[in-house]
Amino acid sequence: MTLETNAFTSYASIGNREDLSDVIYRISPTDTPFLSGIDKEKASGVYHEWQTQALASASSSNAHLEGDGEAAVAATATVRLGNYCQISKKLPRVTGTEMVIDKAGRGNEMAYQEMLKGAELKTDIESALLASTTAQNAGNTTTIRRAGPCHSYLATNVDVTSTSSNNGNGTTVSTPNDTTRAFTESLLKSVLQAIWTQGGKPDVVMTGAFNKQQFSTFTGRSSVTEDAKAKKITANVTAYESDFGTLKVVANRFQRARDVFVFQMDMWAIAYLNGRRMVSEELGKTGDSIMKHIISEYTLVARNEKSSGWIADLTAA
Repeated sequence: MTLETNAFTSYASIGNREDLSDVIYRISPTDTPFLSGIDKEKASGVYHEWQTQALASASSSNAHLEGDGEAAVAATATVRLGNYCQISKKLPRVTGTEMVIDKAGRGNEMAYQEMLKGAELKTDIESALLASTTAQNAGNTTTIRRAGPCHSYLATNVDVTSTSSNNGNGTTVSTPNDTTRAFTESLLKSVLQAIWTQGGKPDVVMTGAFNKQQFSTFTGRSSVTEDAKAKKITANVTAYESDFGTLKVVANRFQRARDVFVFQMDMWAIAYLNGRRMVSEELGKTGDSIMKHIISEYTLVARNEKSSGWIADLTAA
C-alpha cells in the first residue's frame, strides 16, 4: 500500500496539539518501614532524655529462715540516656513564571514540589536513623547538631567483625569493616538467643535487598509455598518462626546493605521537637521566585537497646 497523491498527513501538519498525559508516573522509593513502625514522641529541648531500668539478676538461692531479720538490699539504679535533635530540611523554589504556566499532571507547582520534597525528607530521616555512621553531637555555631543512629545504641546483642564496638549510649558508632562475611541463619539465631536472654521480645528483622534474598534460604522461614497446580512458587518470606517467637521480615532500602537489624519495635521511638514535625514554611520572595522549606527537628529514642540486636559487616552483593 502507498500513500494516495496529495493526501495531507500529520507529518506535514502544523498546529496539531500535543498529546501529553495528565498523569505523572513516579517509582522512586518512599517507603520508610522503620520510621513508620516506631512510636512518636514529643521533645521539648534539643537534648531529649529518657531512663532505662534493669532488674537484679535472678537468684536460685533466695531462701530465708522463719522469723529471720531483714537486711537492706542494694537497689538497681536507672540509667539516664539522651540524644540530640537533628535538623533535616528540603527547600523547594519556584519562579513566578513557572507558577502561572499551565502544566500537565499538577496544578500548583509549589504544592507539587512540596509534596516531592516532603517524601524525600522522610527517606532522608529513615537513612539518618539507620544508615548514618556519625555519632550524636551537641553541635555549636559552626558544627551541625547530630542525632545518634540506632546502631550507636546497640551494644549488648551484636555480632560484628569491626574492631570498634558501641558503648550503648549513642556517643560511638562502629564503622563498616572491609572484612565481611555471609549472612547465615546461625548468626541470626545467636543474636535472637542473646536478645531473649536479656528479656527482649523482638518482632521485626530488617535487611537490605541482598540479605533479604539470603534470608529466603533459611530453614526457619515461613510463608513460602509451592502451588503445583498453578505451576508457581511463592518465595515471599514475610515471617521467621524462631525458638523465641515469630518475627516479621522487612526489606529496607535506606539502611546499610551490610547490616541486619533485629528490632523490638515498641522499644524505639522518634521524638519531634514541639512544632517542628514536617513543617512547611514560606521563606519569602527572592527576586522573581518563591522559596519554602520543609523542615523537621527530631531525635531517635532507644528505650532499651537490650531489646534489640544487630548483625554487621555482612556481604551485600
